[in-house]
Amino acid sequence: MQDNIQSGAAVAPPPPSPGTAIKQSQPVAKGSDAQSVLKRLQSELMALMMRGDPGISAFPEGDNIFSWKGTITGSKETVYEGMVYRLSLSFPSDYPFKPPKVKFENPCFHPNVDLCGNICLDILQDKWSSAYDVRTVLLSIQSLLGEPNNDSPLNTQAAALWDNQEEFRKMVEKFYKPSQ
Repeated sequence: MQDNIQSGAAVAPPPPSPGTAIKQSQPVAKGSDAQSVLKRLQSELMALMMRGDPGISAFPEGDNIFSWKGTITGSKETVYEGMVYRLSLSFPSDYPFKPPKVKFENPCFHPNVDLCGNICLDILQDKWSSAYDVRTVLLSIQSLLGEPNNDSPLNTQAAALWDNQEEFRKMVEKFYKPSQ
């Protein structure tokens, strides 16, 4: 999967200021469970920021560590090359034992993305593992852009057009609205 990841500048919200504590503003499970989820998300945020993987980014939305905004840039040599997509990530109170809910915020014409931005990706559903993290999710979605699963389409029109990359690219460009 990482072979498909190429350099690209992602547009992302600014990271929290150094020394700024990220507050928990959403009620979650009580006691040590809430603290472990909070610590896990803070740890994932720091790891994501330190790694600086090209073409992916994500940060909490405001002071809510359970709601993030992310971006992915389409990989080189795909019809999505250079396009930047915004994502919303919502973490459940039992994360990482349950996957985050992830949606495209701007329109994405793709076999595995519906018109509402919902994503059909096995690791966000029945193949989720607590070993996965935000980075894994973002890299998997970035990889999915260039390698859709046409056996399980959410957008049948996109799936039918996939084999004709020239026509598919025209539809991608028609639907694409750059990140604001």
